[in-house]
Amino acid sequence: MANYQLLNNVDHKDLRIIIDRSAEFGDDVWFAATFPSEFRNLQRDYPIFFTKHPETGKFEAVAVFGFEDGENLFLGEHGWHAGYIPLNIMRMPFLIGFQEQTEAGETTREPVITVDMDSPRVNTERGEPVFLEHGGNSPYIEQISSILKVLQQAARSSQPFFGALEQLNLIESLVLDVKLDDGSENRLSGFYTINEDALRELEGDDLAMLNRRGYLEAVYMVIASMSNIPDLIAAKNKRNAAMAADG
Repeated sequence: MANYQLLNNVDHKDLRIIIDRSAEFGDDVWFAATFPSEFRNLQRDYPIFFTKHPETGKFEAVAVFGFEDGENLFLGEHGWHAGYIPLNIMRMPFLIGFQEQTEAGETTREPVITVDMDSPRVNTERGEPVFLEHGGNSPYIEQISSILKVLQQAARSSQPFFGALEQLNLIESLVLDVKLDDGSENRLSGFYTINEDALRELEGDDLAMLNRRGYLEAVYMVIASMSNIPDLIAAKNKRNAAMAADG
């Protein structure tokens, strides 16, 4: 269980964060949530799929790193091997929280930074300092703050994007069956992707709407990201072969 606390320069004045990438620090995840404005950066390295939130049923986007829980095929002995690391990975162990503030009799919920004190990245001995010696914010936490603001804004803009795709029937379910070199089989199910047939049938006004809202580029970034699936399969075969050799 995570133990999120409101970050402050009194209780956490000596806090440091280990930024190395390894399973030891929680990077052994097989996907991470993402959003349309990040698709351009992601599509060079990762397949981008859609999924439904288990509680709300609303569509979300994810960048996929492996074929099963706990498998990150981009993670090796020397860190994370990709040109770009998703922002939802970079922000850990921090998260946006909300704090009620009352001014002139009016209560508002203001975003604040929280930190998971149970994260293996959190310590007081090594890593990036969160605060400067005399209490100011470090460059590291300023970067994290910027990332969290981007994620907060992106969360608000994602649902209109998916709403437009649903309206135009551009989302279809995806089941990917993969047979590996060792004869084992992996299945990716419960995901969704772009319905390319429906996309090709769109007429001018619908295409213009998608383009005007900035959604059309994101749609094509998702389609382009599918070219990373063979690389992911190759990475899985390579890892299986290495494990068998060490066996």
